[in-house]
Amino acid sequence: MDSFGVAETAARLSERGGGYEVVHTSPGLEIGVYVLIAPEPDQQAPHSFDEVYVVLDGEGEVEVDGQRRPVTRGEGIFVAAGVDHRFHAYEELSLFVVFNGPDSLGRESSA
Repeated sequence: MDSFGVAETAARLSERGGGYEVVHTSPGLEIGVYVLIAPEPDQQAPHSFDEVYVVLDGEGEVEVDGQRRPVTRGEGIFVAAGVDHRFHAYEELSLFVVFNGPDSLGRESSA
């Protein structure tokens, strides 16, 4: 069993002004925490692997393939591989991120 401190990781990233940190990896899977703090924009590019975001704290908007909608604590968002996506309209947004693919450790860009 592997356990990881998601809340502690989010708090640490918040203190550092945001960012992404991997908390677990295994073949075909990467789990991380992503914290966005305004005014820094979310500069993601499409990823090579499917991903799931769960909002841990905060609220904002998510744009997936040109469609925007509000998100808040407890919501999950699925983004298929290769689809353009990013978060907007947040003050601080903490996200639990799961990348799933044949070799998620080799993805080109961070969350």
